[in-house]
Amino acid sequence: MKKIIFLHLTFCLLFLTSCSGYNKIVKGDNYEDKFRVAGELFEKNQYMRSVTLYEQIYQRVPRTPEGELAYYRLGKAYYAEKDYHMAGYYFGSFYERFTTSPKAEETLFLSALCSVENSPEASLDQNDTELAINDLQQFVNKFPNSDLIDSCNNVMDRLRFKLETKDYQVVMLYSKTQNFKSAITTSLTFLADYPSSKYAEEIGFTLVNSSYLLTKNSVEEKKKQRIEETLERYRNFVTQFPNTQYKKDVNFISDTMEEELQEFNSKKKI
Repeated sequence: MKKIIFLHLTFCLLFLTSCSGYNKIVKGDNYEDKFRVAGELFEKNQYMRSVTLYEQIYQRVPRTPEGELAYYRLGKAYYAEKDYHMAGYYFGSFYERFTTSPKAEETLFLSALCSVENSPEASLDQNDTELAINDLQQFVNKFPNSDLIDSCNNVMDRLRFKLETKDYQVVMLYSKTQNFKSAITTSLTFLADYPSSKYAEEIGFTLVNSSYLLTKNSVEEKKKQRIEETLERYRNFVTQFPNTQYKKDVNFISDTMEEELQEFNSKKKI
């Protein structure tokens, strides 16, 4: 028991001594010591303690190799701590401040990855996702021969699918809440934007079904036009998806709309 207490007190003493030495260097004016200790802390993964020193170093000698390394490691430290907003700031600024640096390509790529990390799940607002795609595209444009191009393209594909999924969810929400006009409008936009989407068949059916339901609830003067639009959407759908899983449903819609159109035309003749 006494041995355990002794070891604990020894550890506390060493820790306090270490903190005292660190605080002395932080408050001091010896920048060689600051640079050395910052590097030791960084290598030991004590990133936020190194950040304090690297910030001081960069402010003192911004246009030196030491200042460049300090600024680079500020980004790396925040990235390791998963603070992607701060990391993205430093990586992006590094590229602007040290454009000719051998690390410029890496930092611009890491800046884009920070934007990727800030991209939320598909159900949330996707402004950060669009920003991430733009940042990755900027990297591709600036370094078209980079070994990282394939990685960028793969990540952009994943992000674009997230945007696609977000738009799919919007369509389905309008359909679920029986906002048929909005369901139709967003379905048409979705199919124009993502013609080869994995969701295309479901969205196509949603378009036909929403068009049908809107027609059923239409006032008389709008009904004929909406019947014809529904039938046109039905024909486009079955042409694109001849073996659709929704065949029974869309055939019922088509038959119903054809009957109503005949009835409507018969009334006009009388």
